[in-house]
Amino acid sequence: MEETANNEPVKSLEVSSWDKGSAAIKQQYVTTKEKFHESIDSAWQKEGVQRCGGNGQSAQGDRKTQEEDAVEPPGKKIKLEEQTEDRKEKEDGKKARGQFKCRPHRKPHNYDIRLCPSVVQERADKCFYGDKCKFFHDIAEYMSVKPEDIGERCHLFDTFGRCQYSVTCRFAKAHTGEGFKNLVNEELLKKHEGRLMVKNALDKDLQRRLRKKQVSFKASEAYLKTINKTASQGASKKKAAECQALQCSNGDASTAGQDGQNCTAEDAATVDGLKAESVAEKQTSAEELSGSAGDCEKRTPHVEPTGLNSSEKTQDTQKPSPIKTVGALTDADLIKLRPSEKKQVDFRDKMYLAPLTTCGNLPFRRICKRFGADITCGEMAMCTNLLQGQSSEWALLKRHESEDLFGVQLEGCFPDTMTKCAELLNHNIEVDFVDINSGCPIDLVYKKGGGCGLMTRTHKFEQIVRGMNSVLDVPLTVKIRTGVQDKVNIAHKLIPEMKNWGVSMITLHGRSREQRYTKLADWEYIDNCSKLASPIPLFGNGDILSYEDAIKARETGVSGIMLGRGALIKPWIFTEIKEQRHWDISSNERMDILKDFTRFGLEHWGSDTQGLEKTRSFLLEWLSFLCRYIPVGLLEHVPQKINERPPYYMGRDYLETLMASQHVGDWIKISEMLLGPVPQNFSFLPKHKANAYK
Repeated sequence: MEETANNEPVKSLEVSSWDKGSAAIKQQYVTTKEKFHESIDSAWQKEGVQRCGGNGQSAQGDRKTQEEDAVEPPGKKIKLEEQTEDRKEKEDGKKARGQFKCRPHRKPHNYDIRLCPSVVQERADKCFYGDKCKFFHDIAEYMSVKPEDIGERCHLFDTFGRCQYSVTCRFAKAHTGEGFKNLVNEELLKKHEGRLMVKNALDKDLQRRLRKKQVSFKASEAYLKTINKTASQGASKKKAAECQALQCSNGDASTAGQDGQNCTAEDAATVDGLKAESVAEKQTSAEELSGSAGDCEKRTPHVEPTGLNSSEKTQDTQKPSPIKTVGALTDADLIKLRPSEKKQVDFRDKMYLAPLTTCGNLPFRRICKRFGADITCGEMAMCTNLLQGQSSEWALLKRHESEDLFGVQLEGCFPDTMTKCAELLNHNIEVDFVDINSGCPIDLVYKKGGGCGLMTRTHKFEQIVRGMNSVLDVPLTVKIRTGVQDKVNIAHKLIPEMKNWGVSMITLHGRSREQRYTKLADWEYIDNCSKLASPIPLFGNGDILSYEDAIKARETGVSGIMLGRGALIKPWIFTEIKEQRHWDISSNERMDILKDFTRFGLEHWGSDTQGLEKTRSFLLEWLSFLCRYIPVGLLEHVPQKINERPPYYMGRDYLETLMASQHVGDWIKISEMLLGPVPQNFSFLPKHKANAYK
């Protein structure tokens, strides 16, 4: 749009071809890039605020410098000898997609100014590290160098009656008395006494046993023995078949021996053994079919290893159960549940918040639960890291009390690690289902054979599903894509197989790995796959940003819908779908959502400097998606499509304009409005690019 000398808007000409994919915004709000940033900067100058660039350093009006600071580092160029000019032009013109792979990988911030935990927690005993402790022990000395508090009220103190971070809290003024004593509100404290708001924390004793490899995996080892036995039997049968084929081709076995092509005595014994083994298997299966209900112990996957004497078996059965139980011991405590007896979850007609890496953290899930999300799932967790007892990986499994239908998602590429991890979680955390990630497109995961790689390794995939099912007491679900290569769909071949493997629910993302987000999801293909999956529920995923999109998705045969980017761009989408309306949410209401997120973040990560900065980093990651939202009142026609890029526009107030900015420095400004000024030498670059348009 152009403007005249007296600033009256003039309707622009017909949209050119390069504008294809841009959202249609009312002309009175459309502006140019220069005027958009000028408006934001002038408002800051009126408030007496210095411009904060992408690296956290102040700058006054120099927008070019700020953009250079926050710009993405140059991509890695492919170095090839004897490269033609056409090839070079093609490589230079190739658009980068996916993650910021060339982001500078800086080391985590080292918080040197810290008070010793023994002082913060007011322990009676001395510091564990003694003279070697590098932290402050003198509170007065610590307070003299501690960063300035950023608020007069402490959310933790006002909510729970006590702030566990004491004087290290960045809101310590609200609960610090004489002599830096931490104050306590007894009334509020008693109200929350015994209330466990967050579950699935890693027990220190379990972490120690995992690191020393002292955790027992009996059920997993019993299943893995069956895999090895089947593999050895298959190899033996193949060898026997080859021997029989040689005998048939050479006529009499005695004459074949003279030609040097006969089977050895060992091979003949193998053939006889296989025949005898097949007879024994038939007898065993007949006994199982004719057995009574009391013989269910014979069919349990918890197979005891052979060679144990009676005394060893007695000692093993007398070992205390790893699960803490209350009340009388029942058969379910001793005998493995059959698939039909497992806990059942009704997934149908529900809205499922996708497991989102980085952004799908616990505070964000709490926001989505408030707006009506039915099913939530933790971020993708690596099974090998969980088995090693890594605290950062176990943190991805934490569950808030508001998450009434909650699952965890595991990533792995081997049956042994995935089965053991499933057994470990089955005994130590509370979940309603476990999901296998077979859709992750990231190179780091795919090249190891995990994520999308499992879709092309069906034998391993089957072993993983069957193994995890044998050790879990909760339903097992799977998330897949249409395929690995673009325009080569393979999901329709896998789904009938997965029904036989024992999967309880399938989620299908309507894109291939190579496609990423460059094209719209294929809902016609999702519809065809949902018919193949019946009666197992199949959830569809992809490009849902409004209740109209959700209605179209439900017109297919899917049992429910999963929302990923749509929930990141506007978490109130769950309310819109349930109420079937467009919510023209105001900038103040959106700001209240961000305030709630920061409060939840301070609860989850802490209100000290380290926890506050962690909350800021996750807030900034989320703001890189929130800026894509276009207010309903500004659109020429609704709804906004997920593949439409918002042009530069002026909001109905300053805050709405600020939230529309796609500049890193403006996101930092929003974080400073909520969490105070950023520390020195602060820098931020989002992990994901906003390139899923056109």
